[in-house]
Amino acid sequence: MRQKRYFGGAMNESAPGLYSLPHAVFLRRLASATRGTSLDARLGRAAFVALRLIDLLAPDGPALPRDAFHYQHAATDRACRGLPADRPETSHLIGVVQSTADAYHTRDVGLLFHALFAYAHYLEDEMCLEEALDVLETLERVGGDKYRAEDRVAARLRMARVLRKLNRFDEAEQGYGEAGALAEPIGDSHSLLLSRIGRAESLRGRGNLAEAEESLRGGLAAAEAAADEGAQALAHQCLAVVLSTSGRPAEAIPHEWRAYELYDDTTSRMRTLTDLGVMFLTVGDARSADLALTTVVREGTGREVVDNAMIELMHCASFRRDRVGFERWRERCEARRDDMPPNVLVDFTLKVGIGRARFGQIARANALLRTALRLAEEAGLHEFVFRIERIKDGLRDCKEGCSSGPLAAAESVFDSDGLREVSNSLALLAR
Repeated sequence: MRQKRYFGGAMNESAPGLYSLPHAVFLRRLASATRGTSLDARLGRAAFVALRLIDLLAPDGPALPRDAFHYQHAATDRACRGLPADRPETSHLIGVVQSTADAYHTRDVGLLFHALFAYAHYLEDEMCLEEALDVLETLERVGGDKYRAEDRVAARLRMARVLRKLNRFDEAEQGYGEAGALAEPIGDSHSLLLSRIGRAESLRGRGNLAEAEESLRGGLAAAEAAADEGAQALAHQCLAVVLSTSGRPAEAIPHEWRAYELYDDTTSRMRTLTDLGVMFLTVGDARSADLALTTVVREGTGREVVDNAMIELMHCASFRRDRVGFERWRERCEARRDDMPPNVLVDFTLKVGIGRARFGQIARANALLRTALRLAEEAGLHEFVFRIERIKDGLRDCKEGCSSGPLAAAESVFDSDGLREVSNSLALLAR
């Protein structure tokens, strides 16, 4: 039975009680680290103790002697300030610890909100979804109704979004509904729109594409009537994904581009370009796909965004039967493999397998698809499981088709002015 080092002692990975500890999701970094002193393990340990410090402020917690808080705060602050200063998570943790001290000394837990909310946002962007959910749950449990009404709405929307990404759709829909109910009496029309769009996204996650499309078109019309560009951008992007998933990528592309034009933050704009790359490849325009995705790799900052773009560039290369380009992007993705969250790792493994099949390496493709299927099943990624099983079923018929040259790839389907306009805009963007 394997052992891992844990706070100087031994931790049994199979011990059932370990992950019942509060904030134990952060301890998984220690369990998965090759060394207890690795940076990821140190960050996980620091996050764990920072959140345990916050627990001392919970309304149902025992009365705490002032010296006890002082000593625990000092130890936690040392642990966080001993982390590399150039890591974004270090800054978040130091901010969380400082805001906890401020909240304790002023007896105002509302001072916790911004640091904890920002940390949860960071973790979500890094696809550490269970950790982000733990932080948001801590935020609600410790502060409850002590936060401003606007902040409570924002926290409920963020929690619903994380739950949706975790495929916990019942809880996500409830959270979106609660956020809307909180937003209405304070006249927060933007959050009401986000709640409406979020519920439609949950419908998409469940596979109810027709109802999701209808709901998103209604949400988009409402956002346009309110002249809310942020909500319009999100509605356009979500609608594009629904249309593409429904097998209508040519209809989806103008909506995705409109979302890119409306967004005012880099992360969202880079995500829309990644979606555009995937959609253009689906209609057979590898050139436009390549332009969109290389822009993301060049200008993107978030790990998830850049990882996804690099995986799609590898997929583009195999689509064009460009063996050299495929291997180059595969190697770059492989170097980042250890830091990939489960959904990205499954996508990478699947698309390497597809690439091997396209180059006629059927046995290697089969092995990679089996690995991708196992990873998807272990992570509970049901949509990936269904997709991989369909591809595996078709692989036996792939040998003849996959041995064809580049001309075997689908030809571009430019049957509308909208597609041509977006393609031309991407060419200008890449200059």
